[in-house]
Amino acid sequence: MVDVLVGVLVIAGSMLILLAGIGVLRFADLYARMHAATKAPTVGIALVCIAGAIAIDGGTDKILLAAAIIFVTAPSAAHFVGRAAYRAEGIDIHLDGPDDLRELMEDDEDAASND
Repeated sequence: MVDVLVGVLVIAGSMLILLAGIGVLRFADLYARMHAATKAPTVGIALVCIAGAIAIDGGTDKILLAAAIIFVTAPSAAHFVGRAAYRAEGIDIHLDGPDDLRELMEDDEDAASND
């Protein structure tokens, strides 16, 4: 029964990682690609880590710690990459809604020039 659970978790995690790879290749926008490269693989790797923790007798705490670190670092890295891409020149960004970050950046520039 445990082997079946481990197999299901590994297959589910692998499918999420595969779908994320397909999404990175198919999406046209930087932010959509970044979303595909961050969200699904994070959950997929976590599922594989949980399967490994169940299947392996020792070292469960280290495997779960690795999964927790991935859960923290992957979204943070995507946030920083997105912010850097937003500020970079020459990258075409298509936003459907209001651009709140642009307004904040302009307010910061105005405050800095007044000082």
